[in-house]
Amino acid sequence: MELTLTLILLLGLIVLIAQGLEGITGFGSTVLAVPFLAMILGLEKAVAVSAAHTWLLTIYIVFVSWDKIVWKEFRFIALYVVIGLPVGYFLFKTLDDLYLRILLSMFMIGVGFHGLRMTRRNRRLTIASTAPVKKSRSMRFILFLGGIIHGAFASGGPFVVIYASQALKDKTLFRVSLCLLWLCMNTILLIGYTVDGVWMRDTCLACYALLVTLPFLLVGILVGNRLHYRVSEYVFRLIVFALLLGTGFVVMYGAIGSLRGTQSKMSAFEYMEKHGIRSAYECVAVTRKDGPPRTKAFVEWLISPEGQAVVRETGYCGIE
Repeated sequence: MELTLTLILLLGLIVLIAQGLEGITGFGSTVLAVPFLAMILGLEKAVAVSAAHTWLLTIYIVFVSWDKIVWKEFRFIALYVVIGLPVGYFLFKTLDDLYLRILLSMFMIGVGFHGLRMTRRNRRLTIASTAPVKKSRSMRFILFLGGIIHGAFASGGPFVVIYASQALKDKTLFRVSLCLLWLCMNTILLIGYTVDGVWMRDTCLACYALLVTLPFLLVGILVGNRLHYRVSEYVFRLIVFALLLGTGFVVMYGAIGSLRGTQSKMSAFEYMEKHGIRSAYECVAVTRKDGPPRTKAFVEWLISPEGQAVVRETGYCGIE
């Protein structure tokens, strides 16, 4: 697939907005960006590119705010998240993510709505309270789920925020402690993506998308970091839960769209594997009339000499 100037600008706009919000809050960029990036790059590459963007952003945030990391809470959160990380990575490679995304979006919408309601109700309370939060079994399980979601989609923030928003009431402590967590977790994920060859697929499409969006990432980091210190604690918490609510609707919209046209978004190889088809004579490629440009590009590549070589290498019959 060729990234035209229009597509590059669209990718850049998505990255600028998502990473700018992450620069303010310390979470949310991947879960916000991936549904839109996946429309252009595909889900696997979108997750990898967004994880790399977040990795670069968190390096900057951790570097400038290192002395504000709450190590006790970071270690507690990281312990349970890292346990769930390999589970999510395995599920992402083996299972259909569609219904998982629907459940995730419903959960995010519920938590975001509840958080906004409670923040507005408790506006007069001191947000920077140092009262300890209970490390209950339910909280530990929620962090474990956050690790699973992060391993699958590099976006475990919605679950982690449930605990972190109670344990880390100060906005700067909240942001840098979460950014250190994402830095560590995404380092593991990026190593996995590299070993699996994600960056080299489709003529290094993910690498190219990452490079051309770096200027937009830089602007998003600088703007987000500047705004972080300008908003009040109350407004900050409203942004956190509004972002959670909004991204929940974004994820649900993308999942419902996938549900409507699952077969049209599935590659020919994935469709044939799923239905046990081993011969091209038994396969009919069906695409929607209003399908995305990448569908036409894929079909053209599939019937090209390069595509047919891949078809034969994977054990299927080519076009005679």
